Amino acid sequence: MISERTEVQVRPGVETDLEALTDLYNHYVRETAVTFDTVTFLPEERRTWLLSHPEDGPHRLLVAQERQTGARPGRLLGYATSSPFRPRPAYSTSVEVSVYCAPDAAGRGIGTLLYKTLIEALEGEDLHRAYAGIAQPNAASVRLHERFGFRHVGTYEEVGRKFGRYWDVAWYERPLGPRT
Repeated sequence: MISERTEVQVRPGVETDLEALTDLYNHYVRETAVTFDTVTFLPEERRTWLLSHPEDGPHRLLVAQERQTGARPGRLLGYATSSPFRPRPAYSTSVEVSVYCAPDAAGRGIGTLLYKTLIEALEGEDLHRAYAGIAQPNAASVRLHERFGFRHVGTYEEVGRKFGRYWDVAWYERPLGPRT
């Protein structure tokens, strides 16, 4: 879990976070198959993505940041998003969620804190389902999603190629809002 010495604030992502968010995401682009992006981004290339996640509504960007100590600004530890699941109107009550933690913040409860805050916010929106695609293998991400009530609904086999090999993506689903 989070170290008692480190206070963490979860808040909406803002434009001044763009460089730190891009750096964090680029780590996963370069080093892992967690994302199927294969080329790193410049911050200005991610601005449209950031602006597509307003402070409220169904499509959000939340960041976890160490609290500022003195003159030193708090470091970005991770972020979680909810984004449109698909572009067609009938999908508007479904979102795709994801979470990314700074490599040295993994295993400290940052992802749990981000998802807890995100899911609570989404429960107040006109949403019916949340989906998460998890490149396999990724036991830590599977455990995180299952802890929040996501269940495995299927796997696309060898759906993406990165680092010279094919990767499976397991899809997880969680109900949101009132149960019908």
